[in-house]
Amino acid sequence: MSLPLADFILYPFAVINHNYLSWISKVQVNHPAVLRRAQQVQARRTVKKEWQAAWLLKAVTFIDLTTLSGDDTSSNVQRLCYKAKYPIREDLLKALNMHDKDITTAAVCVYPARVCDAVRALKAAGCNIPVASVATGFPAGQTHLKTRLEEIRLAVEDGASEIDVVINRSLVLTGQWEALYDEIRQFRKACGEAHLKTILATGELGSLTNVYKASMIAMMAGSDFIKTSTGKETVNATFPVAIVMLRAIRDFFWKTGNKIGFKPAGGIRSAKDALAWLSLIKEELGDEWLKPELFRIGASTLLSDIERQIYHHVTGRYAAYHDLPMS
Repeated sequence: MSLPLADFILYPFAVINHNYLSWISKVQVNHPAVLRRAQQVQARRTVKKEWQAAWLLKAVTFIDLTTLSGDDTSSNVQRLCYKAKYPIREDLLKALNMHDKDITTAAVCVYPARVCDAVRALKAAGCNIPVASVATGFPAGQTHLKTRLEEIRLAVEDGASEIDVVINRSLVLTGQWEALYDEIRQFRKACGEAHLKTILATGELGSLTNVYKASMIAMMAGSDFIKTSTGKETVNATFPVAIVMLRAIRDFFWKTGNKIGFKPAGGIRSAKDALAWLSLIKEELGDEWLKPELFRIGASTLLSDIERQIYHHVTGRYAAYHDLPMS
């Protein structure tokens, strides 16, 4: 049972008006209450047997399968795209009678320079999996705004239908909420028809109160998703941060009627982790958010462990990682 909203957020006003941002400075998050809720999530026992297999297959459909390495090449992006289309071995899916369900990952996420490679590979594979591109000086976000906006436009021109932007963390740390709003509005405009996923880099925002404020500003400015982390920070996706962001999403929905998506990223590596995140989404936002349009998991190694767990469920033994390669 989740704690009442009042235990977490103290509101200065009852209605959000996107033209007036001054109220943001008065919001406070109840830190101890958030930590208690996070402990409840971590202490919960996971589902077992066929229920676990079903939830894990569902988790696959939320993954933004990601490669963000300095040594990325067209060939490893091509392998990633193939894995996105065929995330679980066909014989395992047949054993579960799921081989005809068209299970794929939600998207493929790459650097802007690799967008064309991903688009070509997915087209050659005959699938419509979206290509997401990080942008705006990922991961630090410390390049000039003009350059960051151009990076978005180029990624969209190359075929990216989702853009994962990073915010200027200094605007949060110095309380420049209107400037942050204006920056994200410009990101929104540069994206055009592409979905805007705003990375808050929560491990570098200083406090849970700042996480809530940044979440709300990002949604007010037109983000389709808010995302925890780049995966490059010292601290990435954590349950306390997620709870605050999910409560912000819920508050925004209650006040505007608009559903905004959520994407945890960084450090989510095991099937057990994935199940915990799905449970949290179900409890905090409900089943309506358990679909790729509103929930994603940013990960590069998570899929391998999920496939190992499916392998174990089907065969009764664990596969070595080389038995279930990425290609």
